[in-house]
Amino acid sequence: MTSTISAPRSPIAIIDYGVGNIQNLINAFERLEIPAVLTADHDTILNAELSILPGVGAFKDAIDKLRDTGIDRVIQQRVQEGRPLLGICLGMQLMFEASEEDGDWEGLGLLKGRFVKFDENMGLKVPHMGWNRLVKERQDPVASGLPEDAYAYFVHSYYLAGGDEQDIVLSSPYGVKVPGLVRRGSIVGMQFHPEKSGAVGEFLIRQVLAVLMGGTQ
Repeated sequence: MTSTISAPRSPIAIIDYGVGNIQNLINAFERLEIPAVLTADHDTILNAELSILPGVGAFKDAIDKLRDTGIDRVIQQRVQEGRPLLGICLGMQLMFEASEEDGDWEGLGLLKGRFVKFDENMGLKVPHMGWNRLVKERQDPVASGLPEDAYAYFVHSYYLAGGDEQDIVLSSPYGVKVPGLVRRGSIVGMQFHPEKSGAVGEFLIRQVLAVLMGGTQ
């Protein structure tokens, strides 16, 4: 399981909008020796080779902060221009149409679907926390070379429902089929935490960056 990328011409922009502890993600890029900068600067977010939308916490707080800072419009402009965007955990959720977390909140609307809570009546522990298997739903370069027995680390109480099945690259079983990695063109979302997923997570980070920055379809 190997993956290599060329060094980006400019640092990857990790979007800083005041939500959650993202030090582990910063540390992961340092381990991988991939230049990355934590930034709230609109021009940097817009013009970086790749921008990453991370996040831990409540959906409403996060989307409010994106809108209050104007970063929501920067992200939407970036996507309209076809520039790569990676969303991780809550960051992935924010890219979709809506979330039912403690209400009904509109997201960035970059991808189709909404986030609904796991049904505790099914005997599931909520949040879905810990290691879970990654299952390939379709062939895509971002998951090329991923072993059949790959596991990733999840921490979330809401999962994507009503999305476009063609966008789902990897899923995980947890009472329902949980979309774990999605891709539509230059947009990729990871529901799991690649920075906490060991060798598998590092492989997928490298693979996604190679595909997005290399323009692979």
